[in-house]
Amino acid sequence: MSVVGIDVGFQSCYIAVARSGGIETIANEYSDRCTPACVSLATKNRIIGNAAKSQIITNFKNTVHGFKKFHGRTFDDPFVQAEKPKLPYSLHKLANGSTGIQVRYLDDDKVFTVEQITGMLLSKLKETSEGALKKPVVDCVISVPSFFTDAERRSVFDASQIAGLNCLRLINDTTAVALAYGIYKQDLPAPEERPRNVVFVDMGHSSFQVSIAAFNKGKLKVLATAFDPYLGGRNLDEVLVDYFCEEFKGKYKLNVRENPRALLRLHQECEKLKKLMSANSSNLPLNIECFMNDIDVSSRMNRGQFEEMSSQYLMRVEAPLRAVLEQSKLSRDDVYAVEIVGGATRIPAIKERISRFFCKDISTTLNADEAVARGCALQCAILSPAFKVREFSITDVVPFPITLRWKSTTEDGVGSCEVFSKNHAAPFSKVITFHKKEPFDLEAFYSNSQELPYPDHTIGCFSVQNVSPQPDGDSSKVKVKVRVNIHGIFSVSSASLIEKQKGEVEDMQIDSEPLVQNEGRVEEQEGPSVEKQDPAAGGSKPKVKVKSIDLPVVMNSIRQLDTSVLNDFVEYERQMIIQDKLVKEQNDAKNAVEEYVYDLRDKLGGVYEKYITENVSLTLMLEETENWLYEDGEDQPKRVYEEKLEALKRLGQPIQDRHREHEDRPRAFEELGKKLQVYMKFLDSFKQKDERFMHLNVEEMGTVEKCVSDSMGWMNSKMNAQSKLSITQDPAVKVADIIAKIQELEDACHPVINRPKPSAEETSEVNEQSSGVHAATQAKEGKGETKGNQQTKEMQMD
Repeated sequence: MSVVGIDVGFQSCYIAVARSGGIETIANEYSDRCTPACVSLATKNRIIGNAAKSQIITNFKNTVHGFKKFHGRTFDDPFVQAEKPKLPYSLHKLANGSTGIQVRYLDDDKVFTVEQITGMLLSKLKETSEGALKKPVVDCVISVPSFFTDAERRSVFDASQIAGLNCLRLINDTTAVALAYGIYKQDLPAPEERPRNVVFVDMGHSSFQVSIAAFNKGKLKVLATAFDPYLGGRNLDEVLVDYFCEEFKGKYKLNVRENPRALLRLHQECEKLKKLMSANSSNLPLNIECFMNDIDVSSRMNRGQFEEMSSQYLMRVEAPLRAVLEQSKLSRDDVYAVEIVGGATRIPAIKERISRFFCKDISTTLNADEAVARGCALQCAILSPAFKVREFSITDVVPFPITLRWKSTTEDGVGSCEVFSKNHAAPFSKVITFHKKEPFDLEAFYSNSQELPYPDHTIGCFSVQNVSPQPDGDSSKVKVKVRVNIHGIFSVSSASLIEKQKGEVEDMQIDSEPLVQNEGRVEEQEGPSVEKQDPAAGGSKPKVKVKSIDLPVVMNSIRQLDTSVLNDFVEYERQMIIQDKLVKEQNDAKNAVEEYVYDLRDKLGGVYEKYITENVSLTLMLEETENWLYEDGEDQPKRVYEEKLEALKRLGQPIQDRHREHEDRPRAFEELGKKLQVYMKFLDSFKQKDERFMHLNVEEMGTVEKCVSDSMGWMNSKMNAQSKLSITQDPAVKVADIIAKIQELEDACHPVINRPKPSAEETSEVNEQSSGVHAATQAKEGKGETKGNQQTKEMQMD
């Protein structure tokens, strides 16, 4: 079973796998551990990852990137509308109001959902994982930002299903980092001791997240999270882009924003410049050749100037740090360490502000780029039965408070209660008790819409069905179980009706108000407290027997894909994978022909030149094939390329074989000659009565001598025959034949000459047995002689 952790970032992705030696971040086919989050759609196939990144400039209208934050959002979402002008590709409003991405694929205009695009990216990451592990990959853990809402998490989960992955958990980025940090620590406090509090700061390309985690031995508990979803490295890139756009407009009279290709190139160069300024405080140049209208542009920038221009964003760093400290109710002195990850934390100004706020040096013990993926792989290993991992429990938190509102069609029972507060432990289940006579609806929503980085605070509507009054007409007691699961997704997991029946007595409590319980234990209660009945008061009261009846719950989540639609997307993804495979095989076949043409033509004028008598027809055929490849052969079926290659090999292969035989034959004959010399020397030693070989059988030695003699004759005859041929002719003997003769010689001679000499004990036993046989023979002969003598004497007496 595979154990894979996937960090799907805004700009790039990382994959970590668990192996017997530990957690390893794997590289893709480009030997790069970082896979760009890019998907390029073309006329015949899809290009994903590193190859797609190179298409951003050349095929910008059909190369999709920066789509992570479109998950679960409508087309009319303010964030989507703000991003739309910045994108080189087109967005489209889907029938359900969600955001679609319009591209041209297979010579047809297509609109893909964000789930489909992410599914394509995950399929590529799955393929990379399978290539590294050499086995199928299904189970995985995927990271998501801690501020992702229910709709966004469901969208990412659907994308994993489209890719054919079984996502065991959607884990928060900072929680994955905390796991990667804590599970290897040997010096954590004991469970009964005061925990070690560590702050984790993650600033990536598009967002800023902070969390505080408390560590004890074998235990990780997230205390609080805070974030700025719209602060990241891309904001600082845009500062540089805006500056150089204005400079080039005045300096070169170029309106960069009117040219999407030029704007994308400027973004790439500004990102490189930002990284250089993190390591160098001096003036650094920015040079772009043939930027626009065949004009080369250049400018300069230094770190001090850059930090001054970015001050409005750098000021926002402290707010999440202060918020997470306040929510956790900790002071700066309670913080053991501050760990930073994410590409943007390499910027000196950001590191300095984090360090200054916590009044301590920041720690960089974790890999800033790969820590999230490694944490995901560790979580997958913990959840997988295939790996044995040390006991380590993980308690995450609910990022936003969740409220439940209920209402019936005719009853007046309308109300609401907060079921999960901010930073409530997760995963977690609660049971709420209602008293109803008819089916009712439950609406879940986020309580504090002001701090929600999402315009719609609704989570979903859940209809509890088949509710009916008790036989005596009273309201039925309905227990509803609500849960924030391991993915951070809210759901009404079950509902049951408690039906009163006549029969044996059983104590039970009838609650008049909604009661919130944690797995049967009272944890908190909305409304007035429920008075407990005193069994001693009022004498004996009639008691009833009850039974629980499961009730169906119909869920209507916000913008989640229907099962039928999801199945269609899964099938379409499978078809696209097949199409990509066919195109790859076609390109490989074409490249094989092209490679053979260039390689053979180069060698015909070099190492193969002396092995051919007339190469006009072959040279002409190579030239014709090359011209065909760039004309009619530009786009042909795989079979056509294979036939072309076979036709070329029919002429070229004999030349290649002659060259190879001529190069390898002397070494093969030399090896055979050495073997023969060894065995001839051995035969001479045996004939000279060398005591080392006196234990060998004479008949076997005769067989060895005959084999050596035959092999010597065979080699001499073949060498003579070969010497009479020119190198342009087919050889009289092939290297394979010589190797076979060497093996034949070895099989006949090696077992004989390497037979060990009997030990002294074995020799003694053999001698004893021989002596015994000899003595018995003599005794028998002596007895016979005596009997004969007696007969002779008797005859003489007569």
